Amino acid sequence: MFSNQFSDDDVEFLPMISIEDETESVKQIENDVVEEIIPILPLRNTVLFPGVVIPITVGRDKSIKAVKEAYKTNRTVGVLSQKDPNVEDPEQKDLNVVGTVARIVRLLKIPDGSTTVIIQGRQRFKVTEFTGDEPFMRARIELLKDVPPVNAKEFEAVTGSIKDLAGQIIKLSPNIPSEASIMLKNIDNPTFLMHFISSNLNTELPEKQKILETNDISERAQLVLKQLNIELQLLELKNKIQSKVRTDIEKQQREYFLHQQIKTMQEELGAEGPGQEIKRLKEKAKDKKWGKEVQEVFSREIEKLERMNVNAAEYSVHLNYLELMLELPWGIYTEDNIDLKKTKDILNKDHFGLEKVKDRILEYLAVLKLKGDMKSPILCFVGPPGVGKTSLGRSIANALGRKFVRMSLGGLHDESEIRGHRKTYIGAMPGRILQSIKKVKTSNPVFILDEIDKVGTDFRGDPSSALLEVLDPEQNDKFYDNYLELEYDLSKVLFLATANTMNSVQPALRDRMEVIELSGYSTEEKIEIAKRHLLPRQRKAHGLNAKQVKLNEKAIEFMIENYTRESGVRDLERKLAAVMRSVAREVAMNEKYEAAVTDNDIRKMLGSQTYDKDIYQEDQPAGVAIGLAWTYAGGDILFIETSLSKGKGELILTGNLGTVMKESASTALSFIKSNAERLGIAPDIFATTNIHVHVPEGAIPKDGPSAGITMMSSLTSAFTGRKLKPFTAMTGETTLRGKVLPVGGIKEKILAAKRAGLKNIILCKANKKHIDEINKSYLKGLQFHYADTMMEVIDLALQKKPAAKKIIFGK
Repeated sequence: MFSNQFSDDDVEFLPMISIEDETESVKQIENDVVEEIIPILPLRNTVLFPGVVIPITVGRDKSIKAVKEAYKTNRTVGVLSQKDPNVEDPEQKDLNVVGTVARIVRLLKIPDGSTTVIIQGRQRFKVTEFTGDEPFMRARIELLKDVPPVNAKEFEAVTGSIKDLAGQIIKLSPNIPSEASIMLKNIDNPTFLMHFISSNLNTELPEKQKILETNDISERAQLVLKQLNIELQLLELKNKIQSKVRTDIEKQQREYFLHQQIKTMQEELGAEGPGQEIKRLKEKAKDKKWGKEVQEVFSREIEKLERMNVNAAEYSVHLNYLELMLELPWGIYTEDNIDLKKTKDILNKDHFGLEKVKDRILEYLAVLKLKGDMKSPILCFVGPPGVGKTSLGRSIANALGRKFVRMSLGGLHDESEIRGHRKTYIGAMPGRILQSIKKVKTSNPVFILDEIDKVGTDFRGDPSSALLEVLDPEQNDKFYDNYLELEYDLSKVLFLATANTMNSVQPALRDRMEVIELSGYSTEEKIEIAKRHLLPRQRKAHGLNAKQVKLNEKAIEFMIENYTRESGVRDLERKLAAVMRSVAREVAMNEKYEAAVTDNDIRKMLGSQTYDKDIYQEDQPAGVAIGLAWTYAGGDILFIETSLSKGKGELILTGNLGTVMKESASTALSFIKSNAERLGIAPDIFATTNIHVHVPEGAIPKDGPSAGITMMSSLTSAFTGRKLKPFTAMTGETTLRGKVLPVGGIKEKILAAKRAGLKNIILCKANKKHIDEINKSYLKGLQFHYADTMMEVIDLALQKKPAAKKIIFGK
């Protein structure tokens, strides 16, 4: 507002003036008599409003002639604004048709030869016809009348708001003289107030022209009020930005001054400043055993740090990067103490059983001792939870005298957790591989990658693919971290991985590892593990000694068989901890108790028995078969129940079965239908009988090929009425022709069968080799039956005669 950045039809405006003594009142202006045809004066960068006086410098030939002619006659000229201010020689089409009749107040000759004319707006007009262009532009006009406001009070309120907003703008604008506010207060006529403010608005020409063309006084006032609001908001925003910038600059200057003072004081006190810090980094770098490339990078980065302002945000980023380079153990290795006999003793002491696994570890370390490098497959321990996969890695580290690092990969989704973030990102840091190496301060630790099968994949990347470089002996001597941006040698690191199952591990990653299966423990092994490791550890953890609490083998076996059903010993340790807590309470309260814990004491401490063997050993009705299944937590027992009802031959499958088990049921039924006569089943029964196959515990998802022969036995038992032999379980897949196929997880399934008290196990003949690998002492009480065809399985599994008279539906 009150801007003087204008140009008229020819050149720049002189400072704007208002009505003084030489101008008439507004009322006189409205009563002016104007001729029908008047000279036209184009204005370039502004709009003239009635009542407003402005000085302009005239430069165009036509404009000079028009002004002189008008000044000699009636001093009246029609002022029209240009549509495009860049047009130098405007024609009729370049001008707006609504303008203001102006009276020439004065005509001045300036010493430099130019002509200045002071004009006052009188009345609004509209061009009806342009009558000529030479020697200047003329037009026939029609005067426009203002439409008075309908609501006088509302109009008065709007004009009051206009005056208030204009006053606020004057206060916020330092370039506007304070006399302008006095000038506003002296204007009493509301129409002239609007015209005066509109003329001085710092807004675009089309907006001003729109105000001039509006006939209704109330609408014109609303337009002026709107433009004033916009200008006020822009001024407030501008002042706010300028104030913030000024504050930020002052804050920076103040901080710089304070830092300089602190630096001076530190130098006086002998404290470490930026210069001392850089000197310390250089001193530390002298002892590093890094290569030429790393040395060049360090030198370049330290020079960059020296040139950098301490207060700059990048300073701390570069400083952290250099400190990481110095803290990494470049070429620092712990000396291996590979004594295979000592290692064997440590493994036997820390882990009972797992003989095959311990032999493979000793072979692995023997090659390391003879060859001296790690160019061999990465060992991956695969087995159910609680069998000691991670603790095996800790035992290997103790045997070799190396540092031990455990990195859990469970739920890892972000690839940068392995490779690190680039330094350009805020909060960037190296990957967890290098962070762990930095923490143990050696480049050859035993590094356990725990739960490698739990690694996820999403939009943040694929950590499994990032692990390919880490676990490949041909590549990991040049491991590249995004934060370090240098190659780091991981070839001396002894990487070990653990997993519950390899099904979810990426094939390329699985190819880089040698899988060593860790099966579950038998009851005998669990008793020994409890005696040697779990019981002493829990006594110590609960502040007890061997005299205060005693558990014999019988009590431990009772706890294992009735309160746990797992492949590992984690749940067993929790039960032992519960017993220790109960005893600790008795000791702490000085109450009398028996140190020797019996079966009855265990029942009181742990509550009623969690598992019951009798459900597997009782006489099952026809149609019920017991299968053996493998889960990531070890082996498990699976009931399969079949019932027949009158219907249309539908097969109903329930129990939360997966696709493979559903297909096994369909395959078994097809085999029975095609071999009905051999099995003693009436062929027409299938068309009039609905078959319902159910696997209990429907809340648990179940899938896999192991239930094929169990499905077949259950269906055959239901149709023939022949019960399954007692204490019998089975596992194996079948084909549509009735051939029995081998399955995996045999040791886990056998241990599950033994825990359940089963005695007869039916398997595929191809699985016999897996039984031969199991310690014979763990197979006591079990009898194995092998079959190649389903007919053999049915003969082995089903009793010879039906339990009762068969009901043939549809007969």
